[in-house]
Amino acid sequence: MEVRRTPDDRFAGLPGYPFPPQYRSVTAAGVPRVRMHYVDAGPADGPVCVLLHGQPTWSYMYRSVIAVLADSGIRVIAPDHIGYGRSDKLTDPTAYTFARHIDWVHGLVTGLGLSDATLVVQDWGGPIGLSVLARDPDRFARVVATNTILHTCDPALAGRLAWAHHGVDDGRVMLQETLLDYVAFYARSPDIVASVFLDAVAGPLDAGVLAAYDAPFPDRDYKAGLRQMIALIPLTRNDPGAKIGRATMAALSEWERPFLTAYSDGDPATAGWDEVFRTHVPGARGQAHTTIAGAGHFVAEQKGPELAAIVAQYIRST
Repeated sequence: MEVRRTPDDRFAGLPGYPFPPQYRSVTAAGVPRVRMHYVDAGPADGPVCVLLHGQPTWSYMYRSVIAVLADSGIRVIAPDHIGYGRSDKLTDPTAYTFARHIDWVHGLVTGLGLSDATLVVQDWGGPIGLSVLARDPDRFARVVATNTILHTCDPALAGRLAWAHHGVDDGRVMLQETLLDYVAFYARSPDIVASVFLDAVAGPLDAGVLAAYDAPFPDRDYKAGLRQMIALIPLTRNDPGAKIGRATMAALSEWERPFLTAYSDGDPATAGWDEVFRTHVPGARGQAHTTIAGAGHFVAEQKGPELAAIVAQYIRST
């Protein structure tokens, strides 16, 4: 199984991203040991905040969040999932599974010895990061969820999500057509260009920013993980990802530490999940949940300083 490593010169001079690279070796069963990149910014003795991105972004999306939190005295750890950013990229699409992504992130958290951490999750950062929390809850002090999901295909989700994604009876599911269009596009398109999606949802973005989102992927050999993550979206209750989601939901039903939702007002793909988490997670009750106005799915790209201020205040107040 081959592993690609994006050349360093692809990351030279990216706008707003001055952070020196840090690396940690991580493992998952059945695939080679790989190198995970992460940003480590802010005071080493500050409270720890872990920022987890989703698809098709990388830690670059959090650049303004990192700067604000670090200036606030918070130590920020912002990894790139394997297959993204400056992290290694396995060339076999089937090497990327939901379970392995969880293993890789958990390996970073334990390898760095992180504890009492604030977990901030967006998009696929939620299913992966919350599943890491479910596996090792004592390492985390609080959660901030923004524009994320945890698909289980549970029939009880009917009518609660803007994008339908739930079981109907023993043999049927109800799925939003737009979601299926997105999955089909990633499966069938000859090429995937990350910046196209960022510009369509969060744009218009400057040319330098668009180039930064494409920097990790010099050619198609580097894009197996970028493409495969969409194929991992659980579409039925029989999907292994749905099983992981149900186990994580069960763990969250016992999570009594602080859990805050800070979703944007312009993201139909995740709308409704904030309410699901607020009612399902005991630690979400009584929290100062908020809505970030004027942003779409990539809230950290459009409203990074505002999101950072919410996270910093939440850490101080809890």
